[in-house]
Amino acid sequence: MQDDDPIRILAQETLSDDYCQLRKVRFSQRRRDGSEQEQTREVYANNGGSAVLLYNRDKRTVLLTRQFRIGARLAGHDGFIIEAPAGNLDDTDPEAQARVELCEETGFRGHGLRKVIAFFPNPSSLTETVHCYLGEYRERDRQGSGGGKAEEGEDIEVLEMDVMEAFRQVKEGGIVDAKTVILLQFLREVIWPSGPDHAAD
Repeated sequence: MQDDDPIRILAQETLSDDYCQLRKVRFSQRRRDGSEQEQTREVYANNGGSAVLLYNRDKRTVLLTRQFRIGARLAGHDGFIIEAPAGNLDDTDPEAQARVELCEETGFRGHGLRKVIAFFPNPSSLTETVHCYLGEYRERDRQGSGGGKAEEGEDIEVLEMDVMEAFRQVKEGGIVDAKTVILLQFLREVIWPSGPDHAAD
């Protein structure tokens, strides 16, 4: 880091290294008034993730999944979350991993994938960056039944949803997963700004 960097990492301690590494980090921050302030935070560290939303122009549908998420259950939701297919990177290329997750979770391969955004879902406590892609699919792109890997505890329901229904569910709170909301918003603005009957190129 440069000498004028207002942040200095003073110490890091690994508290847990199970599903993700949990670190306790002590750092010093030079505030805007010139004073120094030490803080301690716990941060989950991983290699980030990749998510992809496939759409079918002719059928006016999107491919989504539904699976159980324990964090959502503990927050008061029933835990069964509608999502775009996604997975951890594990030092892999984001687009390549997106294609792998597509086949594993939905049974489809996509084409014309394009990256639309990379974002931090919670920069205060996660190092994770989520790389998001849009792509297209046709029935001929089906490679299998999907459903995820049972040996990894996955039990994934594949949803082929009318795109206007997906937009409605975002608006009414049926779709609450952040990456999926973001991808559907990009789909609406970039592909279907005037609705599915007026698809843009």
